[in-house]
Order: sequence, then structure tokens, then C-alpha cells
Amino acid sequence: MSTSSSFSLKQARRLALTAQGFTGRQSPTPVKSARINRLIERLGSVQIDSVNALVRSHYLPLFSRLGQYTHDLLDKAAWGEGRQRTLFEYWGHEASLLPLSMYPLMRWRMLRASRGEDIYQQLARFGREQQDTVRRVLASVQALGALGAGSLSTRQERAGPWWDWSAEKHALEWLFATGEVTVAGRRGFERLYDLPERVIPSAILQQPLLSEAEAQRGLLLHAATALGVGTEKDLRDYFRLGPADSRPRLAELVESGDLMVCEVQGWRQPAFCLPAPKVPRKVETSALLSPFDSLIWERSRTERLFDFRYRLEIYTPQHKRVYGYYVLPFLHNERIAARVDLRAERALGRLAVHAVHEEEPGLDEEGMLALAVNLRRMADWLGLERVQLNCPRVSAARLRVALAQFDGD
Repeated sequence: MSTSSSFSLKQARRLALTAQGFTGRQSPTPVKSARINRLIERLGSVQIDSVNALVRSHYLPLFSRLGQYTHDLLDKAAWGEGRQRTLFEYWGHEASLLPLSMYPLMRWRMLRASRGEDIYQQLARFGREQQDTVRRVLASVQALGALGAGSLSTRQERAGPWWDWSAEKHALEWLFATGEVTVAGRRGFERLYDLPERVIPSAILQQPLLSEAEAQRGLLLHAATALGVGTEKDLRDYFRLGPADSRPRLAELVESGDLMVCEVQGWRQPAFCLPAPKVPRKVETSALLSPFDSLIWERSRTERLFDFRYRLEIYTPQHKRVYGYYVLPFLHNERIAARVDLRAERALGRLAVHAVHEEEPGLDEEGMLALAVNLRRMADWLGLERVQLNCPRVSAARLRVALAQFDGD
């Protein structure tokens, strides 16, 4: 496979950071919904996760790039009424919020799910064996509107051993995967499911069905736009495509000129990018990153780009954790320069910093001040009065000094 361009590792980082929206330009005026929509259109997918140690993860990528914004803006975009809604939930990169414009690109995945393909085997088996239960649940949604599994579980009638909460949840998840229901809203964090025609604009639903090849090419182009530069594995992982789908589609995109093959210093595999990429001379930005941020969710790419090995330790026994329970990488300029274990202690009105770990060669004074600024801004955004340092490390002592410079604590 011939290549037409090559990049140093620094250039690849700059391409990636710019593509992901880390421009360093945070508006001094309040962030409006149009800016949020533009960013999510660019990213293509914002991952949802249930852990609420700090804030639900889907809120963090926007804060990392745009600064302080009102949570309600994202809520309305995801689950609002009428024209307020610009996003939908589906399996993008795991459970995700995606722009409505991408709904047609996901319909092939829904059709595959209906055949029991590319979904969890337990769910596929349920869809094959429990169609009576599935249809009963769908009939309830059709008759009653947006429903969660919890509300169905209060029904007194039962139909065999499957008609309990687990069966209802399985049925709703199968219907969701196949596109027969979609997420209309959330109650707390529980999904409320309704028919797509009551949620998704008719102009979207009535678009002609794309072939699998067309949709997969569209997803790979989205991934290339959002990543800046990436290997075949990087690009297919963005929307969880399989290699049997991604490899021929990438070859077609290269042949058509929509993508070009390139090399990145130190990468063993060839990479792909949009034609004629513009590499910034430098990227000046600082941000605390969600563990599920699209900049870092492909861990091997994160190591190749930033020489940063990152593993989430939520499910690791406490005595085996190296860095902490809910650790946010700290991006400073073109490095991931530290990691911070954070918790929102809402009852006490404080953002608790349980651990600070600097990455070699560490943070200079300017970098440590930038971390302090980001922590203070995050506390303000979350409505917390102060930043509480609970870490005995030398890095935390330096951070304490930086926080004092920033806010007088």
C-alpha cells in the first residue's frame, strides 16, 4: 500500500487534537446550543456511561472543549421536545449520543441486529426465542408511549418465567438494537423507550435506506474527520466496525480519493487521513478528560500518540489500584501530563482530589497552574464551592500552592 504523506509524531498529535476540537478557544460568553451541536456533529459520537462519581460522563467532553456550559443544553439536545432534539441514542462507540444526521448511517446496524448479528449473543438468543415477549413489550410501548423497563415490571400479569424485569429489559434492549424502539428520554438514568416515529423527525426516517457499504464508508469518513489521522484499527474502533467491514471500505475510500494513506513516525501500521490535511504549528490547550473521551478511548492509540498508558480502575479491587477509582487524564498543550483522581462530594459542596500523579517529565509551574485553573473551573461548573486536596503526594503540595495563587484558598 503506497503512501502519499508522512507525519512526525508531534504533527500527528496536533492533527488529532485539532480534529477532536481542542483548539484552546473557550468563549468568554455563555455557550449556546448551536455550538454544542457543531461540536457533537464533528465528534460524531459522545459515549454514555452510568458512573456518577464526578458527573455523568457524556457531559464531560463538552466541558473539556468548550468550558463551562449549562447541562440543560445537552439534555435538551438529547432528550428535548421537537426542534430542541438534535441527538439520538444508539450503539455508536458503545452506548452513545449521536447527531440525528447520522441516524441513516446506523440503520444497517439495526437490520443486522434484527438478524441476531453483531449484538451480544444472549440478546440475540432472546430475540430468536422470546418473540412473544418482545411483541407484548412492543405493544405496550405502542399503546402507552415512552416506557422504561421498571414501569413494565409493575404489571400484574405474567406470561411464563420470562415475564419479569429481566425479560422486559431484554425485550426493550433487543427492540432498541433493531431500531423498533428508540430512547425518548430518561428518568434519572433509566431509559424511556418509544417508537422512532414519535421521536426521530420524519425527514430523517424517510431517507432512503443506505447500503451497508455506503453507510460503513460514511462512518469511516466521520471517524477520519474526528480523529485527524488513524490506523485502520483506530478508524474502525471509533464506531465499532469489524475488520471484515472496514478493510474493503477503506480501500474504496482511498481509491475514490476521499481518504489518503499516510505514515506516522513510530507507528508500525499505515495510517489514513483526509486529503490535504492542515497541521497546526502548535496546539495550546489544557483540559481534564473523561475516562470515556473520544480522544483517548482507544487505549493503544493513546499510547502511540501520547506515550500514555491508561486503564480505568473502577472495577479493580481498591488494594490493587495504581492511580485511583475515577481518574481523569490532564491534557496540557500537546501532552497528557498528569492524571487526577476526582470525586464530586455534593453534600459537602466540594470537588475532592484524592490523588495527583504527574507524568514524566512532570508539570512545570505554568502547567501546574493550568491544572489548578481547570479544577477550579470544574468545581464552579458542578456548583461546588471549593476544591479539597486529599492527596499527600508532592504533586498535590505543588497543586495546593497553585490553587492558592488562583483563588486564594
